[in-house]
Amino acid sequence: MVVLRGPGASRLIRRPTAATASSAQFVGSDRCQSCHLPETQQWERSHHRAAMADATEQTVLGNFGDATIEYAGTKSRFFKRDGEFFVRTDSSDGRLADFQIRYTFGVYPLQQYLVALANGRVQALSIAWDSRPRAEGGQKWFHLYPGERVTSTDELHWTRPSQNWNYMCADCHSTGVRKNYDASADAFRTQWSEISVGCEACHGPGSRHLAWAANDRSARGDPAKGLSVALDERKDATWHVSGATGNATRSRQRTSDREIQMCAQCHSRRSQIAEGYDAGKRFYDYYRPALLAPPLYYADGQQRGEVYEWGSFLQSKMYARGVTCGDCHNPHSGELRAKDTKSVCASCHLPAKYDTVTHSRHASATGVTCVSCHMPSTTYMQVDARRDHSFRIPRPDVSDRLGTPNACTACHTERPARWAAAQITAWRGGDTTSHGLQRFADALAAAEGRVARAQPLLQGVATDSTQPAIARATALAELAAPTDRATLGVVGRGLSDPDPLVRLGALRPVWQFPPERRAVFVAPLLADTMRVIRIDAAGVHPGAALTTNADEKTAFEHAADEFIASQRYNADRADARTNLGTFFAVQQRDAATAGSELLAAIRIDPFFVPAYANLADVYRAQGGDRDADAERILRAGLVLAPRSAALHHALGLALVRRRQLPAAVAELQRAASLEPTNLRFTYTYAVALYSTGKVPAAIAALDRILAVDENYRDALAAMVGYLGTQGKLALAKRYSDRLRELASRDVSR
Repeated sequence: MVVLRGPGASRLIRRPTAATASSAQFVGSDRCQSCHLPETQQWERSHHRAAMADATEQTVLGNFGDATIEYAGTKSRFFKRDGEFFVRTDSSDGRLADFQIRYTFGVYPLQQYLVALANGRVQALSIAWDSRPRAEGGQKWFHLYPGERVTSTDELHWTRPSQNWNYMCADCHSTGVRKNYDASADAFRTQWSEISVGCEACHGPGSRHLAWAANDRSARGDPAKGLSVALDERKDATWHVSGATGNATRSRQRTSDREIQMCAQCHSRRSQIAEGYDAGKRFYDYYRPALLAPPLYYADGQQRGEVYEWGSFLQSKMYARGVTCGDCHNPHSGELRAKDTKSVCASCHLPAKYDTVTHSRHASATGVTCVSCHMPSTTYMQVDARRDHSFRIPRPDVSDRLGTPNACTACHTERPARWAAAQITAWRGGDTTSHGLQRFADALAAAEGRVARAQPLLQGVATDSTQPAIARATALAELAAPTDRATLGVVGRGLSDPDPLVRLGALRPVWQFPPERRAVFVAPLLADTMRVIRIDAAGVHPGAALTTNADEKTAFEHAADEFIASQRYNADRADARTNLGTFFAVQQRDAATAGSELLAAIRIDPFFVPAYANLADVYRAQGGDRDADAERILRAGLVLAPRSAALHHALGLALVRRRQLPAAVAELQRAASLEPTNLRFTYTYAVALYSTGKVPAAIAALDRILAVDENYRDALAAMVGYLGTQGKLALAKRYSDRLRELASRDVSR
């Protein structure tokens, strides 16, 4: 047994561990000090050590001396009572109430505060303390959403699921976290082995290592020294700087990602798919990482939303050459391995070549350093500036073309990107080919804009082995439904790629295949070595009825069990309950369970739009008088999300089925206008217009589709029919010829 603590617990909770001689248990960072004193002392001063703490006089930095802050019409007050810390602020019903601060969260440049609510829920306040010195603008309370008006009816309110510590924050701010959500009671019993990020967060449970150090018979002679992971990828590896190139090469190739995946647990934008991750276990068995898609990233891969470092670093030439996190950062202190960023860079990049005006084009007096140009920063949470770890060459030419940011005009704000691009071209003597490793911006921008040329560009990135795996995965994920042999071949190769990230991305477009083809493409991944891929494959597969043999059926059943278990693990989240509902409706043909899960999703988070649309679809499939229920649930969703194009579109279809055509057309028009880049919405609106006799308006809507995607087959087919009814046979033939040309490239279905 190992003692764990949980928020709101009235007593210590013991979490059982497997009763085997080889199982390791958490022992706490204080047990490491006797043998690892220098490392422990560094850790004691680190941000990891202060990631979370009980709220005490020693840990609380904010002003709780009756300090107030007004936001969105609510005046919040921070005060102390009987030696405890409190805030008086708006509760979930909008009324003022007193809440005790149970924990501090982080330390610099801001500190947040956690409140324990009913049923084990712990919520992060949206009012934080700016812990920077007063001279830097700190030492004050501020709201994390200053440009918005977040009240109790908003999904970003501090009492809502988006600010829930148990799901959103705990796994990265404490050690040995187990969420322990009970769906039947709608309650958490979240536990940790250590309240902050301790030694075992990175080195794994330490009991076996202690036994080895004590020469215990059970661990004596263990080559792994009782550790669950050997973070030794840097051991005996050195970097040799070439005087000719000014760059460094690794003495031996890095052949694994153990250290980087361990850091990725917290330093990546990802969702958790299973309970029980400890250092040393495989990242893809417990997490689903985000790809380089908006709104998280710009088209060229620069950080946009809060993505942390992993997804950016995977794009870099440094990662491709074998650099690890520990090459630049001391993992115990969290500080750089040298006195400043310039010195860190100089360990691999010869100062005689790079620390010069010839390279930087800026005199030293300007204060421009390596990171100014190659790691520009973005400020998150109002005061927290974080550097982009993709280590890219500044590309103002891409900014000029696609509107992405660049380091040059971030400083030269009075100048346009075109000016900066011209300067760089002139410095290179007219050379426009030295554009760095990342060459996927045009493809991802075309995908985001849903332009016709996106597909060949995406295919080019997906099949370019010199591009970062995360970019190839993103290109695959953004592919539209392919029907031609070339595109199907690209997806097929992606599904068998040795990199799990690429396989994960390749699964996304398979959703759009007809069921029979989907089953064929997905079948091999039902038994993939990585759990996240098996889970996603099960979610994409059309169901056991379309398996081809006993082995494939068994693989599907096992993967389906993992899919269901993953969603049950996250049953506190509306998206997981919606996934479950959709799975039971489509793959299991269980409308009753599907409806129950989707209703639970709406109860958990009334702002989660897909739950309404999917529940309406379940009602539609049941037939009879359930279309009235579909209309009712969609209108309920629109009360909270009146600008949801998906809900207006679904309501329009429901009204068509109920023969309320004028109201249906109005809803479909609303959907198409709210989301004009969704060509399916515009197409449905065009069909509705035609059905109500508005043929010219329908043709105009189809024209808008084909202006974006000239190969949109449904629009081409509709054009043939609609123009034919108007007697415009020559014009109709042009679209008919285009359809035949596309059909000639098709694979048989």
